[in-house]
Amino acid sequence: MDRITQSAEDGGGPLRENRIVAALPLPERRHLLEATTRVTLNVRSVLFEPGAAVDAVYFPTDGVISLVTPVHSGAAVEVATIGNEGIVGVPLVQPPSGFTVRAITQVAGHGLRLDASVFAEWVAQSRPFQTLVERYTQALFGQIAQAAACNRLHSSEERLSRWLLMSRDRVESDQFEITQDFLAQMLGARRSTVSVSAGILQRAGLIRYTRGHVTILDREGLEAVSCECYAVIKAELDRVTRIPPRPAA
Repeated sequence: MDRITQSAEDGGGPLRENRIVAALPLPERRHLLEATTRVTLNVRSVLFEPGAAVDAVYFPTDGVISLVTPVHSGAAVEVATIGNEGIVGVPLVQPPSGFTVRAITQVAGHGLRLDASVFAEWVAQSRPFQTLVERYTQALFGQIAQAAACNRLHSSEERLSRWLLMSRDRVESDQFEITQDFLAQMLGARRSTVSVSAGILQRAGLIRYTRGHVTILDREGLEAVSCECYAVIKAELDRVTRIPPRPAA
């Protein structure tokens, strides 16, 4: 599996932001950025393994990270995805045995790495940061619960549409790379099932999928095919960094 690599800032334009970091007051945002290291998240990069100690958290700026639960057969089932709206590695308070999931890069991108000890200090010392982390943790648990219901109740076409829409939101592009094998593993379906579902969406003119490259052609049409889980999860994640209106004087 590919390793996470430290990277220099990309030239040719502004870097994308993590929404949690961007929601901090400007002075705190600057201090937090100074404590982080920018990294490249290659496809299949493993950020932590089940049962292992979490020595760092990551704030993705683009790309998609999956939290998956491995089973004895060697397969893995996706329980949540994380992009630039969230943090990989929370909740940091965990049992001695560590997390029971693996965090693995699904769509390549970049992120900010922060040592776990520094993260804990920030949670303890910064009320705005603590509030954002608490909101995101609640939203993450909500996503896990929604995904469990989705995997049980909805068709492969509905779930594939949901996954494509959520990934599109994270990478902020209608085009990204994902193989059928990886997608089948993430959706907990056979490769042939994913192939049939992708073919249905392609014939409907909603996507184009060739050699691991996905292009979303009709976002509104894809939303119409997707189950309601996409809208539910998106609304919950959007609330994390939404600033409540000030009370009237």
